[in-house]
Amino acid sequence: MSSNSTYILAIESSCDDTSAAVLENNKVLSNVVARQEVHEQYGGVVPELASRAHQQNIVPVVDIAIKKAGITKQDLSAIAFTQGPGLMGSLLVGGSFAKSLSLALDIPLVAVNHMHAHILCHFIDEAGFDKPTFPFLALTISGGHTQIVQVNSFFDLKVLGETTDDAVGEAFDKSAKILGFPYPGGPLIDKYAKEGNPKAFAFTKPKVDGLNFSFSGLKTQILYFIQKQVKENPNFIEENKADICASIQHTIINILMDKLKLAVKQTGIKQIAIGGGVSANSGIRQTLKDAETKYKWKCFVPKFEYTTDNAAMIGIVGYYRFKEEIFADSSVVSKARIEF
Repeated sequence: MSSNSTYILAIESSCDDTSAAVLENNKVLSNVVARQEVHEQYGGVVPELASRAHQQNIVPVVDIAIKKAGITKQDLSAIAFTQGPGLMGSLLVGGSFAKSLSLALDIPLVAVNHMHAHILCHFIDEAGFDKPTFPFLALTISGGHTQIVQVNSFFDLKVLGETTDDAVGEAFDKSAKILGFPYPGGPLIDKYAKEGNPKAFAFTKPKVDGLNFSFSGLKTQILYFIQKQVKENPNFIEENKADICASIQHTIINILMDKLKLAVKQTGIKQIAIGGGVSANSGIRQTLKDAETKYKWKCFVPKFEYTTDNAAMIGIVGYYRFKEEIFADSSVVSKARIEF
């Protein structure tokens, strides 16, 4: 254990995953995630059940993270936690725990923006993964967010465009629900899309000005299309499952790529980093890989475990904020909505 090391305990509880991580400087020593299966039967996250599960999970998850890291709580330099955005009840559990522990250990408290963490996860020191250089464009795509952000430095971030209604993750999950897939359905669309023809069915892309996105119209279009086809042929979904999924995924990826191309044109920045749960989608990852050759971009795709909600990404922001001594005190409040 190095004396000039900074040890950050990070806590993430923005939605339905309880996670704790320990970082030594920008290296992850442990990253523990407790998933909540309870929501699957309801077809979506139930906020009240999520916060209750966080209360049950947080102590064992933090304990395991510290033990796995091979340190003791006395070695910790600071505690970082997700301040927002997210579900209020879930955020309060993580925030209250972080405040209490920082007071008990008399070490600094660091409040972190969850979306900031999805972007900065690229700066975790991970073998085989390059780090972007400033400035770069970040495409953050998750169940709750779709944004294009210009990242000028660790703390200078400017949102260039975002969704005006549904997020891209919702478009995937709700399309999956229309097809009768269980929750969460986005990964299933990705799975079946691999075997289908992406041009089998054409869906129109929404016309949205500038770098903003809209997915609610596409979702409605898919619903009406499926209803019409099923009326004519009750077995339509089963017989065309792969083609439907491939066509939906192809349309969504095209919407994202059109906006990215426009952002590159407007800013002249050709470094693209993606983050958020939907960045685990294999179709999006492959399209970005192809764009490196096609458009001479440099694309950065995070390690799988840092795409979904996890505490390691909270820890990396915590580390850079700790270095700048950007601390919070016990009056800091959790926020369901929060800007950079």
